[in-house]
Amino acid sequence: MKLKILFLSILCSFLITLDSVSAQTCFNGYFKPNSTFDLNRRSLLSSLASNVSTHNGFYSSSIGQDTNQIFVIGMCIPGTEPDNCSKCIQAASDGLLRSCPNQTVGYVWPDFCMVRYSNISFSGSLVMEPSGPVSNPDPINVNLILFDRIWEELMSRTITAATSTNGSSSSLEHNYYAAEVASLTAFQTIYAMMECTPDVSQVYCEYCLKKTVDDYKKCCHGHKGGAFVRPFCFIRWDLYPFAGAFENVTFPPPPPQFSPQPPPLSLTPQPFKDGKTISTGIIVAIIVPTVVILVLLVVGFAVCRRRKSYQTVEDQADDQITKTHSVKFSFKTIEAATDKFSECNMLGQGGFGEVYRGTLSNGTEVAVKRLSKTSGQGAREFKNEALLVTKLQHRNLVRLLGFCLEGEEKILVYEFVPNKSLDYFLFDPENQVELDWTRRYNIIGGIARGILYLHQDSRLTIIHRDLKASNILLDADMNPKIADFGTARIFGVDQSQANTGRIVGTYGYMSPEYAMHGHFSMKSDVYSFGILILEIISGKKNSSFYNIDDDSGGNLATHAWRLWRNGSPLEIVDPTIGESYQSIEATRCIHIALLCIQEDPEDRPTLPTIILMLTSSTTTLPVLRSRVLFVSSRLKSDPNGLESTQSTTRSIAYSINDVTISDLVPR
Repeated sequence: MKLKILFLSILCSFLITLDSVSAQTCFNGYFKPNSTFDLNRRSLLSSLASNVSTHNGFYSSSIGQDTNQIFVIGMCIPGTEPDNCSKCIQAASDGLLRSCPNQTVGYVWPDFCMVRYSNISFSGSLVMEPSGPVSNPDPINVNLILFDRIWEELMSRTITAATSTNGSSSSLEHNYYAAEVASLTAFQTIYAMMECTPDVSQVYCEYCLKKTVDDYKKCCHGHKGGAFVRPFCFIRWDLYPFAGAFENVTFPPPPPQFSPQPPPLSLTPQPFKDGKTISTGIIVAIIVPTVVILVLLVVGFAVCRRRKSYQTVEDQADDQITKTHSVKFSFKTIEAATDKFSECNMLGQGGFGEVYRGTLSNGTEVAVKRLSKTSGQGAREFKNEALLVTKLQHRNLVRLLGFCLEGEEKILVYEFVPNKSLDYFLFDPENQVELDWTRRYNIIGGIARGILYLHQDSRLTIIHRDLKASNILLDADMNPKIADFGTARIFGVDQSQANTGRIVGTYGYMSPEYAMHGHFSMKSDVYSFGILILEIISGKKNSSFYNIDDDSGGNLATHAWRLWRNGSPLEIVDPTIGESYQSIEATRCIHIALLCIQEDPEDRPTLPTIILMLTSSTTTLPVLRSRVLFVSSRLKSDPNGLESTQSTTRSIAYSINDVTISDLVPR
């Protein structure tokens, strides 16, 4: 609370005119004036201006050891004259020394330069707070509907330019920086500038800019210019050029005139040429049916467009599969590779068919997934998987080499992953010893990177919907590869969640909002990942684990929560690991897993945040904010007709007070 009050007081000192967005933000611990840390800070900041101007506008450094160590970066926007850059950095450094007399962390971000220091290394870290907006309180004096449309498009275009390595000649664009313009009227132009510090990844930069734009809209919609500052990213827009950022920007033509409402219909009786008039009743009788017909046509057109957009992976899949860039194999080639699908080459059998090991004529080993001819639901999943996986390339995703479509045969050809699936090692007492702590920790990180690629880094936004141990394959070096995209769904550019009445996946890994109501989103995969972490650490299945010392029973997730609440989370660690694991790492992983399986999807962390928490031991993990809710199942027949690889008649949600129990009935 003190930090928030301090930050808000600093923001209040901003110049509302926005001629230069500049404020010193100071936070975290304190040090004694004239201490070794203070002298190191003054030394770095005093020499920063000359170093930045002589290092192409970006410089990072560190001096001192242990508690006296300080880290600092300084940067100017690309194209800034060295002399102007040096003056801006010097003024920013002096401002920090004055405004942050004894705080261990601080940053300042004027329009065309920034300075940041800390007693903890922050290079590449996703540190989003403290943050805040600066806004001109005067309202926009143009039509807001028109303004919002142009402003949103400009923000999206600027984010793309700032996070792209190859931009158009119409923007002053470099890595992690962009300045763009858009014509609002014939006489007004919107100017936008965005920047990240280049020590962070492009993934973090894009995430930060999108989140910052969203936060700005929530606080300052309709204001006449503004900015939003964070420790490693910054946005600014106005109705006039600023910071010298727009000298080389090409200005687009003004948009066409916008008329938000058609002229009102007149019901006044109109005369014929011979002087007679049409009565009001006749006019109404003509207009009302016409309007109704037009409305129905518009609604029908919208429904058709919406339905057509979802046909991409279902109804139009056959045509699209033949246009993909993967190899199309003949059925004879597949038969020869698998020795006519001999049983000795069978690797396993899933809900949609068998998987065989094969060897192509060039010696390449492959895994062949043959869709069962008797599977009524499998055709759609096959088409879905063929379309999705051919578009995906990542070291933590299984790679599709090709496919076969001949008659009733539908076959996918994957790279061969020699070490089978994660569950083969994780839940087998004889094979568990192959997974020491280092390997398990690396598997957790690899799965997280694969999910991040699906959610954010690929050209598509993809929700897997069936993340589980048997769908994680292990290569020769025990690196994880996410497989089985038969139930995955593609999201649109601006889509964050969806609903379905067709629940697919596996209970025990399925998020409560999906199992109960058919709501799924990126946070549904986050929930499944949390369950996976607990299974990897414990070596036990969530769905089959029962605590015999607890009369209420439960699953692995409930057991992990109870141990956490009792202060003994490490009791869940697989005994076969022995004492060779890092207790701090294991505790952080358990904490992250519990954060992932919170009841409220909004409280679950995103994949960039999860990866930061896994890789940075200095990042403080948040406390659990909502109930930790778990979905379990019983292996019986399914009267509800739910499509799942593990059928169920009753699912139970356990709340953290161990009292609330409710039946989950999918919609």
